[in-house]
Amino acid sequence: MKAIIIDDERLARLELRKLLQDFPEVEVIDEAANAEEGVSKIELHQPDIIFLDIQMPGQTGFDMLSQLEKAPQVIFTTAYDEFALKAFEVNALDYLLKPIEPKRLADAIQKLNGGDLRDPRPELGSSNNSPLSEHDQVFVKDGERCWFVRLSDIRLFESVGNYAKVFFGPNKPLILKSLNALEERLDEKTFFRANRKHIVNLRLVDKVEPYFNGGLLLELKGGEKIEVSRRQTVKFKEMMSL
Repeated sequence: MKAIIIDDERLARLELRKLLQDFPEVEVIDEAANAEEGVSKIELHQPDIIFLDIQMPGQTGFDMLSQLEKAPQVIFTTAYDEFALKAFEVNALDYLLKPIEPKRLADAIQKLNGGDLRDPRPELGSSNNSPLSEHDQVFVKDGERCWFVRLSDIRLFESVGNYAKVFFGPNKPLILKSLNALEERLDEKTFFRANRKHIVNLRLVDKVEPYFNGGLLLELKGGEKIEVSRRQTVKFKEMMSL
C-alpha cells in the first residue's frame, strides 16, 4: 500500500517513517509539510493511505481533506485529542496521538489491512461491557468535548447520580455510566472501589493515612482525598500487604 506522510514537523515525519519500517506492506512514497503540498502530492501519487497531521500552518488537515475530490484512507497523527470527534465524522480509519506508540500504530495498520474497522478505541460511556486493562486507551465524550485517555492516567471515578465523573490531568468530564458498570469493566488489580461513590487508581495513590472508624484516607496524585470505607479498608490492606 502506498502512503504519504503529511506533517509540518520534519522530525515527526522522520519518526513515523522509522516506525513504518516495521510494516513492509506500507510503502511511504512521499511526504508533505503543509496542506497545499499535501493536496498536490495526493493528486500526483494517488496513495492508498495518508498519515495526516491536523494542526499545520495555514490550512488544517480537515481543510485539506475538504479540497480532495476523492480522499484516500486517513490515519490522523496529532498531539491534540480534542479533534477526535471530528475525525470520526470524516470517517478516519484511526486517530493516533503523538508521540505515536508502536502498538497503536500496529492497531491502525491492522484496520488498514482489513481487520477491525470499528472506532479505534472503546468508548468509556458506551453500553459495551468488555473488560479493559490499564494499558487500554479509551474514548471519553462529554458534550462536544472528547478525549483519548489511557486508563492508567485516570486517577479517580466519582459517582454523580446516574453519571460518573472521570478525573485525569486537569479534566473532569461526566459520562453516562454507573460506578457499578464501570467496576465490572475495570481491572481490580489497578482500580479499587474505595467506597460507594469512588473508584481509585491504586497506582496513583500518593499517601495513605488512618481515618475515622477504622477506615483509611487516600490522597491521590491530583490532590483528591478519598475515604476508604471500613469494610473496604480490610480488603485494601489485604491487597496491599506482602
